[in-house]
Amino acid sequence: MGSVSDADLLDPKNDYVFKRVFGEDPALLVALINDLRPDLPEICSVEILNPGINAEELRGKYIVLDVLARDAAEHAYNVEIQVRRYGAWHQRALYYLARMLAHQLEEGEDYDRLRAAVGIHLLDFDLFSATPEQRAQALWRFEMRDAHQPDVTLGNRLQLTLIELKKADCLREGSGALAEWVSFFEHWREEETMSEIEHAPIREALNRVRELSADEEARRLAFVRERALRDEVSLLKEAREEGFHAGEQIGMQKGRLDAAQDTARNLIQLGVLSDGQIAQATGLTVDQVEALR
Repeated sequence: MGSVSDADLLDPKNDYVFKRVFGEDPALLVALINDLRPDLPEICSVEILNPGINAEELRGKYIVLDVLARDAAEHAYNVEIQVRRYGAWHQRALYYLARMLAHQLEEGEDYDRLRAAVGIHLLDFDLFSATPEQRAQALWRFEMRDAHQPDVTLGNRLQLTLIELKKADCLREGSGALAEWVSFFEHWREEETMSEIEHAPIREALNRVRELSADEEARRLAFVRERALRDEVSLLKEAREEGFHAGEQIGMQKGRLDAAQDTARNLIQLGVLSDGQIAQATGLTVDQVEALR
């Protein structure tokens, strides 16, 4: 295993690389969880529930390589990086979070045993950008709260933390571990930027990326995953374009039909031509002309 230059380092936003870095090192995952949600109680250890990656996952389209973990208090975590936005992204995120919560209890177990289901999603796209206020915020925390009195809460058994990396500048303006993690994910190839970061977990994560980048098999699998994601984007684009063209054709056909029906109505009002003659003049069927009468 040789060394690689910073320009050749694998992208930690590639979800295969992300899972290799954080899904194989529980201590590093603990540091990431604590740093990305610093206002909540720290966790000390986790058990990673899905450390392996199989070939089908790498080639499969619409599959997310996430990291599932459970801490000493049995709270469940879903940590993932997303590089593409689905049309039903919100629904998917909520579905998996609710499923994590529901799968904790066996039949007959008391609800008091229910622990938190925590989603931490790093997004390489803008999710909220409708208003200036939304475009200025990159860190989001969703829990069960009353819409009118947000201090009234049903607890934090359901938590979803989102970080929009494309808005990284507003996070990097601050200091601390969160800002430095954003720098890592956005600027991992920039030696000058990374040399200023002293946070030990980030230094370790960068070392893990270097090790993977120097491993030929890891590079090959990262490329396989990147190609699958590119193919997925191309398929979605083609589907949208085909839908657009189909919509155009349908619209043109509807426009022609509407025009023919308007002409037929005018001819019917004149009371000169038979239904057969009107059908021949407009391209409609006799039945369609009769229906218009």
